[in-house]
Amino acid sequence: MQKIGFAEALDLIVTNDQRYHREAYIFLRDALDFTMKIKKKQKEEATRHVSGQELLEGIRQFALKEYGPMTVTVFDYWGVKKTDDFGSMVFNLIEAGIFGKTDRDKLDDFQNGYDFHPTFVLPFRPERKIKPPVKHLDPAPEKTR
Repeated sequence: MQKIGFAEALDLIVTNDQRYHREAYIFLRDALDFTMKIKKKQKEEATRHVSGQELLEGIRQFALKEYGPMTVTVFDYWGVKKTDDFGSMVFNLIEAGIFGKTDRDKLDDFQNGYDFHPTFVLPFRPERKIKPPVKHLDPAPEKTR
């Protein structure tokens, strides 16, 4: 069986599973590369394997770097609403032979990884500065004559 390339695999995936935009898969591949570079810099074990939790952390960091406060908007446009969606995409890529997996890897590894709103929106909210209460000065006491 001849191995197909990433572009051809994406064509098949987005035809068979229309939940996610093609660009979401490209982002996911780039986020995996980003995660692998982080692991290499940290000189972690020599394995090229990335766990679901490690990938979710890499996705978080890469998304904040690439899209900043627009991350949730971009993900929403792509059909990605929660970390479980990244798991579905990963397993679509595994089925297509693009990503590999170990016996320990499960779709459940991506469930409830983090909530998008606090993860991608709150870091960009301006701090609310609470004004100190204004002291009302009592009017000068009347002079007694």
